Amino acid sequence: MRRLIDYTKKTIRQADLILLVLCLAATAFGTLVIASATNAQGNTRFLAVQIVAALLGVGMFFVVSAVDIDFITEHRNWLVAINCFMLLLLIPFGVTPAGSDNRSWLELPFMPVQIQPAEICKIFFVPILASVMATYQNNPSRPKAVMHLLFHTGLIVGLNMVISKDLGVSLIFVSVFLGMAFAGGVSLLWFAATAGGIAALAPIIWSFLEDYQKRRIMIVFDSSIDPNGINERYHTVRSLKSLMGGGMTGQGLFNGTRTQIQGALPAQHTDYIFSAIGEELGFIGCLVTVLLIAAIIARCIWVGTRSNDYKRRLICFGVAAALMFQLCINVGMCIGIVPVIGLTLPFISYGGSSLISLYAMVGLVAGVFARPSPTSQERYIRPPYKRL
Repeated sequence: MRRLIDYTKKTIRQADLILLVLCLAATAFGTLVIASATNAQGNTRFLAVQIVAALLGVGMFFVVSAVDIDFITEHRNWLVAINCFMLLLLIPFGVTPAGSDNRSWLELPFMPVQIQPAEICKIFFVPILASVMATYQNNPSRPKAVMHLLFHTGLIVGLNMVISKDLGVSLIFVSVFLGMAFAGGVSLLWFAATAGGIAALAPIIWSFLEDYQKRRIMIVFDSSIDPNGINERYHTVRSLKSLMGGGMTGQGLFNGTRTQIQGALPAQHTDYIFSAIGEELGFIGCLVTVLLIAAIIARCIWVGTRSNDYKRRLICFGVAAALMFQLCINVGMCIGIVPVIGLTLPFISYGGSSLISLYAMVGLVAGVFARPSPTSQERYIRPPYKRL
């Protein structure tokens, strides 16, 4: 027991407490906004779930940060198997929440709440790609290396799209792949070739999209689609009205014209919480939100640049890429410049699975902060040399 206590104290001392404080500040701000956004429908349950998730998330932060990155990546095959297993559970136990088109949530008999397995998969996906790229770090642009990366990305994205049809989370995996490939030194020629390949396959990909997904994409480019905002453009119009109604300082918490009327602003505590912030706290509230998340991203990048180890740097950049993508897409969705694909705002939006997985992901970064260089020599001690 004494050794466990000493190890716990050591873990807390070594962890990146600045990163943790930034995450807690964003979570506290998000919880306050959730309390206001769910006031009209009774916010007790939402607050309870978010607070419990935050506490569990902090625990996951320290647990993950205490584990050596090398130990995690050495078990890459197990991580891949866990990710596949989690997504396959959606076949017998998956449910589609009200107002959603995705079968992306698990409702298990022994679990009191639903969980989103793709959020858990994000935690393992980053070290999986980092492990693969570290294998080819001397030449990450060789065809075998790129094909290996594409295999793992295609596996997780393919499973998620086929089983759950959740395009939003699938794009997060793609963003992590692109961010880590770029940071890891993969040649820009591969990115150009990938872009050309996507352009060539676009008609085929388009044919596999659901009708609602096609319409959500087209309204960004075609203003003649649903000009009155009663069908495909409904969410975007409501979001923009809330944002414009807040002005510089907002209408005040618990006083938003649309936020305080249930259903007037769709998903005001999840996907469109940024719009609720704009209405009740104005431009200043939106700016604070973006700066808080940007500070977390910047801290992840800083920890990565501080490490001289290729694999550890990639893990930090992968986490930063996921957070940056979610921030840009969520804000862009709320202001109407990107299609509605249903991504939450990191550390701000309501969601237990999302919040816990985010703390676990930044826990990977905290582990790099605590051990910026490999510590394998501490686990594998070379036998003493004996002269014959």
